[in-house]
Amino acid sequence: MKSVTLILMLVLALVASGCAEQADQNKDITVSEKITVGYVLWDGEIASTNVIKQVLEMKGYEVEIRAVDAGTLYKGLAEGDIDFTTSAWLPVTHENYWNYYGDQIVNVRHNLEGCQLGLAVPAYVEIDSIEELNANKEVFDSEIIGIDPSAGIMRNTITTIEIYDLDYRLVPGSQAAMTAKLSRAMGAKEPIVVTLWSPHWAFSRWDLKYLDDPEGVFSLEDNVDTLTRIGFEEDMPEVHRVLTKFHWSHEDAQFVMLAMEYGMHSEEAAAKWIENNPEKVNEWLRED
Repeated sequence: MKSVTLILMLVLALVASGCAEQADQNKDITVSEKITVGYVLWDGEIASTNVIKQVLEMKGYEVEIRAVDAGTLYKGLAEGDIDFTTSAWLPVTHENYWNYYGDQIVNVRHNLEGCQLGLAVPAYVEIDSIEELNANKEVFDSEIIGIDPSAGIMRNTITTIEIYDLDYRLVPGSQAAMTAKLSRAMGAKEPIVVTLWSPHWAFSRWDLKYLDDPEGVFSLEDNVDTLTRIGFEEDMPEVHRVLTKFHWSHEDAQFVMLAMEYGMHSEEAAAKWIENNPEKVNEWLRED
């Protein structure tokens, strides 16, 4: 009887050990399926991040999206705290961050191409060039309405003020604050100068124009790139494969942005775009 009891105890111990090992393995698998995506709080990047999040969730991945400023985004990728982003504006807007962190990050591809940046005004404003701003500074209260101070377009605007010797003050804030001021000015048919970029829903909602830039401070076009942490391709090859295919147009991005501007939640707007574009989504998910 003692021998039988000892054998039963040994069998139970082995079963328990096997179950615990299997549970640990399942736990590891679950953890490995979690993905952290960083993004900056610009409407285009909110749009792309929510779209790629839902596309990956269709494949069964658990995706956390994390809103950060540009500096934190690049630092997080370099240190491995963020798995990937679809929010990198290169080679112009985020040039400083890339120069500092670029050798610690993997650039997968452009996901959006031909992005313009500059100083924009309502189409009803009579001036057409940055060179005309000083002669009309009273009209614009000597202010250029900007966004968050860490944004690359703010650095470019400071350079613009210096090169053109503008007697203007760059007003920092946020994208939301800038577009709110733009909305009020457009509603009242008042002049305003803002830092703006394309694609942006503002160009779909209002009649705006970029001011000509003879000195070429904003002459280079940007692309929006997908970046990953080093080692992500080896850790999650299927997700990396999707990222190598993720690419869309200005019209795609502006559809989601404009839907958000008119009150649709970002997740709902992204889901609506996915519903309307099954062929493009299937191409991203297609296994070669």
